[in-house]
Amino acid sequence: MSAIAVTIAGSDSGGGAGVQADLKAFSARGVYGASVITALTAQNTKGVTAIHDVPPAFVADQMDAVFSDLKVDAVKIGMLSQPEIIDVIATKLAEYDVKRVILDPVMVATSGDVLLQTSAVSVLKQKLFPMAVLITPNMQEAAFLLDQPVAGSREDMHSQALLLLDMGANGVLLKGGHGSDDTCDDLFLSRDVERWYTAPRHETQNTHGTGCTLSSAIAAELAKGLALQDAIGEAKEYISQAIKAADTLDVGEGHGPVHHFHEFWSE
Repeated sequence: MSAIAVTIAGSDSGGGAGVQADLKAFSARGVYGASVITALTAQNTKGVTAIHDVPPAFVADQMDAVFSDLKVDAVKIGMLSQPEIIDVIATKLAEYDVKRVILDPVMVATSGDVLLQTSAVSVLKQKLFPMAVLITPNMQEAAFLLDQPVAGSREDMHSQALLLLDMGANGVLLKGGHGSDDTCDDLFLSRDVERWYTAPRHETQNTHGTGCTLSSAIAAELAKGLALQDAIGEAKEYISQAIKAADTLDVGEGHGPVHHFHEFWSE
């Protein structure tokens, strides 16, 4: 039977992040992808010019359509800008007894544009943190969630990941891609496990959709039956290679996308 993953996220009209990046990552990892769109963004490699939120009732309709028909193996959740949409998603995930949920708390786009309403942050933590097997904030998002300065060391990252667990998360992958070291070090922390995932840092401005792609790749690997730590390891290697190959694409004038299909396209 085909492995199936669902992305619940916003649409990126430029194709580099959001639902578009998620579906590309699912396909690249050998998983069938379906989608529930929470918002439409007018967006390209240079920034976000407009956001149109999907009515919560229609988000519910999409979830009913997908989950009543497809045997969903894993779910990735991305951009959720409104508290009402978060409420609907939490209700439907519980109704369909979804077990493998990866939550990427998308707050700010690569361009710096804010994607999450302040009023939605507390609802996100209350309703969706406990439902996810893993949340995947970057260093800036973790600092925002905790109202703290951005972590400046591994020790700071550990302390902040522990605080996120105390907020109700079952597992945290705190991503270090925005650091300044020669390596990108990500910390996985649960109540039982601490593990660091390290990859070389590749210098490029084409990093649009990096967080979306990593979280989707983790969901894809879970959908195929991998254990969580193994899924993170496979996804970490995939996103590292997608970033390394990003400059072989020539897309847009700003922060271009990572190369989701680097394994399949010839240069």
